[in-house]
Amino acid sequence: MAQEELRKEETLAMRNRLIGQSCKLFYSEDPVKIVRARGQYLFDENGKRYLDCISNVQHVGHCHPAITKAAAAQMDVLNTNSRFLHDNIVLYADRLAATLPQKLCVFYFVNSGSEANDLALRLAHQYTQHEDVVVLDHAYHGHLMSLIDISPYKFRKLAGQKEWVHVAPLPDTYRGIYREDHPNPGQAYADTVKDLIEDVHKKGRKISAFFAESLPSVGGQIILPQGYFPKVAEYVRSAGGVFVADEVQTGFGRVGHHFWAFQLQGDDFCPDIVTMGKPMGNGHPLACVATTAEIAGAFTANGVEYFNTFGGTPVSCAVGLAVLDVIVEEDLRGNAVRVGAHLKDLLTKLKARHEIIGDVRGVGLFLGIELVIDREKKTPATEAAAHVVKRLKEEDQICVSTDGPWENVLKFKPPMCFGMENAELVVQCIDRILTEHVASSTQHRLLWGFTLEKLDFYLEINNSENIKAVTVNFK
Repeated sequence: MAQEELRKEETLAMRNRLIGQSCKLFYSEDPVKIVRARGQYLFDENGKRYLDCISNVQHVGHCHPAITKAAAAQMDVLNTNSRFLHDNIVLYADRLAATLPQKLCVFYFVNSGSEANDLALRLAHQYTQHEDVVVLDHAYHGHLMSLIDISPYKFRKLAGQKEWVHVAPLPDTYRGIYREDHPNPGQAYADTVKDLIEDVHKKGRKISAFFAESLPSVGGQIILPQGYFPKVAEYVRSAGGVFVADEVQTGFGRVGHHFWAFQLQGDDFCPDIVTMGKPMGNGHPLACVATTAEIAGAFTANGVEYFNTFGGTPVSCAVGLAVLDVIVEEDLRGNAVRVGAHLKDLLTKLKARHEIIGDVRGVGLFLGIELVIDREKKTPATEAAAHVVKRLKEEDQICVSTDGPWENVLKFKPPMCFGMENAELVVQCIDRILTEHVASSTQHRLLWGFTLEKLDFYLEINNSENIKAVTVNFK
């Protein structure tokens, strides 16, 4: 029996009553009620269409028919846990192995990026027999307790930094300690990790892992400087630790020319552990850890079975296989290269027109626009970024969100079917909003102060376009 659809007001009231208030909505002041989606578009209860620039989880597009068909077909036949022998899990692992460096040849399937990162921590601890972890500033690796502990983005708002967690500077060449004008920022930032490791050793502690997103997202859509990962891996391995690349946000071809974002650091670079999630199942809960035979062997040697009830089920793996097929058949990596380059070029031209745009950065369909009040001081324009997001939603039906430590970076991680016309529309609308924002903020006050005998007064002139008002104020 079909469920009668609630009115938006009823849905919101029930959500406020039944769902934990820490579970936030997009556009909380005026939420959008989405009832269906297709490709890069969302539709509300009135049929209004929104362009989705946010949903990197729906990697090949919302409700892709090939994914839906694969899931339904397998669900109709079998969906057991992975303790029963079945083709799908091994066929899927084999397909994933073909996208990765040869030494990353053992796979553990789980349900979410958080589970994957938690398991990566366990693998690192078991293999190295060390405890301490080095992470990047502003990093976010998941919502489990173990991952909040290694996520400065979270733990600084909660219980604070644990003794075994060590925070390295974010390699941000726009506003970090080493910037675009540095002759070798990759080496310079890597050396900060080397110094950190030396400090750890002086305290009598040992490094288990260096844990980093291949492209920091919550940190502000950061593109890491060349050479950074290989040098960090060298230092970490020399200290007896392993290198973990978190690809939960950026994997599966989002960067275009490469299937994995860590590959941007060079063909010879290979992490010891790679975690993946969000886009993997196109909305289906599917995630994974890939590692070496040596690390997997150490994990097996502890004598404790690893079992995940829903990880690697026949349905999950059927969905995963279908996602890989669509990426190839629809040339979505090629689309990320072409559309991403076009969008970045348009945004760069926009930067030349608007002083408020401090930086445009990104690769493929992973892009960020950093808004600043002052280009020289790089003062974050947080309110302006929120203003742009709000108006894009209300006036243009475009869904964009912000990231970065100051929430001043407009981020773009749309479904990979995002088209040229979508890129052009977004830039056109941002251009209009920023132009109007600057015009409204140019209203300025000219104050003259006078003293006439014992009577103080001043003239206040407000200039706004062609309107001039003169106010005489007596004190």
